Formats: sequence, structure tokens, C-alpha cells
Amino acid sequence: MGPDDDEYIGYVLSDVARLIRTVFDRRVRDIGLTRAQWLVLTRLYRRPGASQTELADMLEIDRASAGRMIDRMQKNGWVERRADTGDRRVNRLHLTADARRAHRGMWAIAEATVDDALAPLSAAERDQFTRLAARVKGQLQSMAGANGS
Repeated sequence: MGPDDDEYIGYVLSDVARLIRTVFDRRVRDIGLTRAQWLVLTRLYRRPGASQTELADMLEIDRASAGRMIDRMQKNGWVERRADTGDRRVNRLHLTADARRAHRGMWAIAEATVDDALAPLSAAERDQFTRLAARVKGQLQSMAGANGS
């Protein structure tokens, strides 16, 4: 199995990740969320109180782009900035009640998307796939020196 084979594990992993994002993007678009917005919602849900710099790192974008995205989401009532108690130069980012409600709806769509994607697998195969993928993720995190996503 090599680079010319569609069954090559690197291609399969990349295609699965891309296709699940594509299906999910289409489904959440129906509730009015863009990919950038659902990424911010997910990251801030998991890390409430992150700074703009921390969010930019999580999203793998520059701080200026993150700032513009946060400005738009704040204007639309999704995110609020709160002053850091220890450093007045830093704002901590929090989801609003509306954003938390949207996240709940988004999470239901995410679960349905994963269930639909894994439908061809038996329950045992799904459990095995989850365990194996988690082991590979852990290995990659160690290689990258990361603890997160």
C-alpha cells in the first residue's frame, strides 16, 4: 500500500476528518453557524475564560484574525470579554447564554453526525475504533508536545 493507493491510511484518515467536517458544516449551517463560529464556540465551551491569544493558539490562527472574529461574535451576542483580575491588559472570553444554547444544539448535531458516520460499524467495532483512534491521538500529542485537542 503506497501513496498511489486510495486505501493508504494517511489518505483515509485525512478524508474521514475532512468529510465529517464537511457534513457537520452543512448541518450546523442550518442553525446559522459558520465553521469559524462553531470552532470558537467549541473551544470556549471547553476552555471558558481563555484569552484572545490562547484562543488564537487553539484555532491555529494569528491574534489579529482571532480579534476580528471575537469582535464579530461579541457584536452578535455570542461572546463577552471580561477583564482579567490579575492583568488589566488581558480580556478573558466567555460564551453568552445564547452561545451556550447554540452549543447545545450544535452538540446534538455533532453526535448525530458521528452516529451517522459510524453507522456501518457494529457497537463492538465502534468501541474498538474509538479506543484505537484515542491511542493514535495520544501518540500524536506526545510527538507534538501537546496536551489539547
